[in-house]
Amino acid sequence: MKTEYDFLEAERGKFYRPDAKLNIPVYLDDEVRDFVAEIAARKHADMNRVVNDLLRLDMGFAKAMR
Repeated sequence: MKTEYDFLEAERGKFYRPDAKLNIPVYLDDEVRDFVAEIAARKHADMNRVVNDLLRLDMGFAKAMR
């Protein structure tokens, strides 16, 4: 890594994309990961789908309790 960088000809926001969709990494505890993996294996689904389904179900409960 250089000790100094020259930004005199840099362009602010050159790579900024306001409509860019960012996928946020989520780190599951071991117990939760194992639980989700077991459900995914039984349903022949990927873990992303199982996590999203569980979260949607939880969102439904939260909305009903308002």
